[in-house]
Amino acid sequence: MPGDYGRVEVNGQEAGQAGLALLEYEGWGHFSAMQVRGGRTRGLDLHLARLEAAHHELYGRVLGGAEVRARIRHALGGQRDASVRVYGYWAGLIVTVREAHDMPRRPHSMTAVHFQRPLARLKHVGSWAQGRFREAALAAGFDEGLLVDEAGRISEGTITNVGFWRAGTVIWPDAPKLPGVTMLLLQRQLEAAGIRQAEAVVRVPDLASYDGMILCNARGWAPVSRVDELVLTEDEAFTGIVAAAIDGCPWDEI
Repeated sequence: MPGDYGRVEVNGQEAGQAGLALLEYEGWGHFSAMQVRGGRTRGLDLHLARLEAAHHELYGRVLGGAEVRARIRHALGGQRDASVRVYGYWAGLIVTVREAHDMPRRPHSMTAVHFQRPLARLKHVGSWAQGRFREAALAAGFDEGLLVDEAGRISEGTITNVGFWRAGTVIWPDAPKLPGVTMLLLQRQLEAAGIRQAEAVVRVPDLASYDGMILCNARGWAPVSRVDELVLTEDEAFTGIVAAAIDGCPWDEI
């Protein structure tokens, strides 16, 4: 929350509003990221519910869906395709608009890192360690980092959710994790299609016994073909089910 910082300087100069904002809000906020196509996005109800719940939990304030949608439309300014982020802070909302971006559905690689996001259920800003582990994974030639806690449980990727396939069932990690919108959309679509789902503790050594693994986030989804040196099975039945579920998601007018 905003505080009295006394005199504040940035690079030897008295801080203006931008400098004070770094102290006030950096690391203290929440957000939701979405892909907009043709002025629409998938899972708009889930994005709005996430933002409303997090805003109330962090600040005790009501954040209405109508306000969020109006702010997004204003920021888009008629742009039909974009990557949009909505940040909730004590002082209100910030909306960013960038170039549209989709995740390539090629096989991805991941590397296991020992880290558990604090308050994992919230999509919060300012997690320095999370970003550092992602950078390290990319620098090592991997597509993403795979977060593993002290007990060895897989929870999620640094910026993705992960899911597994075995015996005709989609398995989601039984560990603290962000309920990502794409994961929630998948769960909703899979349930409607009658595909079995379950939560289970999954550890990296267990992955050899699974028939497939995926990762997903706001940009889409992709199969995971390797975790460190372990080459994973890629079951076409699984990827076909996931592709059909995602491609069947409706687009909601913002």
